[in-house]
Amino acid sequence: MHNDIEGMKVLVVDDDPFVLKLLTSQLTQLGFRDIVTFERAPDALDLIEKESRSIGLIFSDLQMPDMDGIEFVRHLVGTGYTGGLLLVSGEDPRVIQSAQKLAKIRGLNVVGALRKPASATQLKEQLQGKPLDSAPASPAVQNYRFQASDLRRAINAGEIVNYYQPKVSLHSAALVGMEALVRWQHPHAGLVAAAQFIDLAEDSGLITGLTRVVLTSALHQARCWQDAGLPPLTVAVNLSTDSLATLDLPDFIERTANQAGVSLSRLILEITESRVMAEPMLALDVLTRLRLKRIALSIDDFGTGYSTLAQLRDLPFDELKLDSSFVHGAWREPPLRTILEATLGMARELGVQTVAEGVEDMQDWQFLRGSGCNLAQGYFIGRPMPAGEVEEWIASWERRRAFLTC
Repeated sequence: MHNDIEGMKVLVVDDDPFVLKLLTSQLTQLGFRDIVTFERAPDALDLIEKESRSIGLIFSDLQMPDMDGIEFVRHLVGTGYTGGLLLVSGEDPRVIQSAQKLAKIRGLNVVGALRKPASATQLKEQLQGKPLDSAPASPAVQNYRFQASDLRRAINAGEIVNYYQPKVSLHSAALVGMEALVRWQHPHAGLVAAAQFIDLAEDSGLITGLTRVVLTSALHQARCWQDAGLPPLTVAVNLSTDSLATLDLPDFIERTANQAGVSLSRLILEITESRVMAEPMLALDVLTRLRLKRIALSIDDFGTGYSTLAQLRDLPFDELKLDSSFVHGAWREPPLRTILEATLGMARELGVQTVAEGVEDMQDWQFLRGSGCNLAQGYFIGRPMPAGEVEEWIASWERRRAFLTC
């Protein structure tokens, strides 16, 4: 549970007075003390507009008079609210899921969603270990307007750094690899997440230079782990489809791996299609040459964006990463479970390894262990971390392994 729940202001918005009383009682049992309730969403918004920074968590119904939950979410975004949002509704699960997805797309920190009536135990499970503040690492990020010239300077000045998130076997819980996730250590805005500047890199033609910095750093870090006596780990690097139009990319990667003293078979390139592939023929050329060099290729965020079944048909991928939106909570949501199981079955028939992203709790872990998925990644296992924290995390994970494979 969040470390400072006693001092956190919580808003509960529902037109049913009984539900307001029930949720207030349940939240009090969980340790929350500052709880404000509203029967009308417009009244809640009036307070949020004045005190958005002081509110840590909002519970909202979907079916309400005057302003329904979808309208409330739309207006909530306009207030600059950065705390957590948990949807509690009696609507059909697929409607709740759609509302949850919409809120996430709008940039809100959606902690979870529950069907009425929700028990105190269910509330606790939804809140357990969840970050209730989605604000960037530094407040300056929200107001800083990143320019291409800033990013170009950052690439040249060594401000681009990698964080690493572990991937583990669902069968044995053994650590098998690390995914390199790029961050920008900005001199004024602090640590900036990739989502804040990847579009800028693609639009300004800087994505190839950025990718090469990330690749070089990741391969050298893999060598450091190797020299430290850690088990052989794969290292995964995200690759924009824009970079696939660079014909010399396979040769650059081979040279860099040789310089680092790392086998190319330990590198995984995760292809993320944030937009339509501009040069499909060039991309096929590059991807096929990468596979010839024994570099593994992974479809990232499968099932979202531009990732399609045509990729599995036409391109030489050997790993499929299931997007977190299909993974987290699939154990309790029949539509998600159906999609997940169908995708895993297809991957098995194709002989493609599967990785589940977004494993956030024990229920996710246990469900996936019985699903036939190969690998798992998510906050339940480990958050992205600086390279210097990896060995400490490994020691901690080893202490958890026996319990997780019972």
